[in-house]
Amino acid sequence: MLSRHLSQFVRKKTPFRGFNTSLKCSNTSQTINDDKETHFGFQTVRESEKAEKVYSVFENVASKYDLMNDAMSLGVHRFWKDIFMCRLGPTENTKLLDMAGGTGDIAFRFLNYIKNNKIEKNCHVTVCDINADMLEVGKTRSKNLNHDPTLISWEKADAEYLHFESDSFNAYTIAFGIRNCTHIDKVLQETYRILQPGGRFMCLEFSQVENEVMRWFYDQYSFQVIPVLGHILAGQWQAYQYLVESIRKFPDQETFKTMIEEAGFREVTYENLSNGIVAIHSGFKL
Repeated sequence: MLSRHLSQFVRKKTPFRGFNTSLKCSNTSQTINDDKETHFGFQTVRESEKAEKVYSVFENVASKYDLMNDAMSLGVHRFWKDIFMCRLGPTENTKLLDMAGGTGDIAFRFLNYIKNNKIEKNCHVTVCDINADMLEVGKTRSKNLNHDPTLISWEKADAEYLHFESDSFNAYTIAFGIRNCTHIDKVLQETYRILQPGGRFMCLEFSQVENEVMRWFYDQYSFQVIPVLGHILAGQWQAYQYLVESIRKFPDQETFKTMIEEAGFREVTYENLSNGIVAIHSGFKL
């Protein structure tokens, strides 16, 4: 539970690393910091291109995103997200930043959790997403669900360069979003910076299936069925082909655990769900 850990922290300041800029020479197109290559699904692209490509993917699927989540996972994503919120275990005074949370699934579960447990005092969730279309979907859903607008706010923000002051939140969640970021290490560094000492980082992400037989069936479903569903339900074959491929490029459970630790987090753990199809990662700023 979040409350157990907030009372046990040791204050530790981490300097703000600022923004990374690339300076161009006046008479050449060569940059001081070369534009390195990275992956966009199974494609190799320049780092400067990936953010735009990812933005385009979610811009195109925003209106059908929640429908496709139900179709692709046969509704199981709801179960995963419910467990995720239970593992966070919000308490009174929880200030949550939900990153890449555009359509509101995690934020709405947070609001339901604090309401059902009567712990709404001084609680608030800030939903952040780099994609404005996703945020608009979330705002509309929140209005239709009659959520208290004083408990939730919406911000357009890049996970690698957050505009919030250091030590602003005591909880940070990101669900099915971090694998789409170009520099995962920068996302984790920014997370560490904006969390208060004692604050908790939690990530729900597709991971690596443990059982070889199950992995084979999962791969067949992912590559043969999901893009077809994307085409039929959302008119987007390539977008869902990318999403399937991006899962395979994301670090496995142990590798990602190490990355979280290298960002400064302590008590880092992970929990596999559905045999490792997804994993919940957790760490504390101590």
